[in-house]
Amino acid sequence: MHPIEFRTTRGNIRLMADAYGDPQWQPVLLAHGGGQTRHAWGKTAEQIADEGFYAVALDLRGHGESDWAHDKDYDFRTYAQDIIDVAGSFDRKPIAVGASLGGISSLTAHDMAGQDLLHALVLVDITPHMEADGLSRIRDFMLEHAAAGFATLDDAADFVASYTPHRTRPTDPEKKNHEGLKKNLRLCEDGRYRWHWDPAFLDRRPHNTGDTIRVNFLEEAARALTIPTLLVRGRVSDLVSPESARAFLEMVPHAQYVDIQDAGHMVAGDQNDIFSSAVLNFLRELK
Repeated sequence: MHPIEFRTTRGNIRLMADAYGDPQWQPVLLAHGGGQTRHAWGKTAEQIADEGFYAVALDLRGHGESDWAHDKDYDFRTYAQDIIDVAGSFDRKPIAVGASLGGISSLTAHDMAGQDLLHALVLVDITPHMEADGLSRIRDFMLEHAAAGFATLDDAADFVASYTPHRTRPTDPEKKNHEGLKKNLRLCEDGRYRWHWDPAFLDRRPHNTGDTIRVNFLEEAARALTIPTLLVRGRVSDLVSPESARAFLEMVPHAQYVDIQDAGHMVAGDQNDIFSSAVLNFLRELK
């Protein structure tokens, strides 16, 4: 693995990434969900490289080690343009693996580029139809400690556990020392830990409850898809319901579908081995 960086056409934002494998191989671009970082993929990027692909795990703008937008431009289409910029830097069309925000950005980018940007697409627990209650729950979780932060890493770990009760708490020494959690937090000058993303990222996100949110521009982009597509859903996801998954498969009849048991919205974090296996099986078919 080695770090690389990209520059965006909108705002000249520096985007940081970790690259695995040979740049001459088929590129696979991994774009995380909102409020996450490139480390959210666990060992997935390494395993993709082991299969002979060039895996690039990206920090989206305003997240991780990438720059925060000085003009607070975190519009969905801006994220999509960033994906276009990164995808265009490769010698061949990449396969995009996008979770939540990363999936929205990748799907939108492919459509903005005239359906001629990506070789294939993996959407991780995201479709054009999202459960509004689940979206609000995610937003509430992200905002609750965004300003005040956490006094200790243990406090942060306890808070994450309260949001993911379906996960088994780690018992091995490395994870008990929160090595993974440290990559998603930054130690600030006041001695408190805060999430590794710009709070302004959430300023334009709706806070609705009750019904399923249908995003028209995502529906149009999905219906236009002709490239190989895989939808991966967490079976206990509160954002993508079984009905929303079925609706997506009606929009994209050629798409493959995997429903991962004991995984919520953060599929790669909940069941990384099973998730990686599903993605690798899809990638092997593309060779």
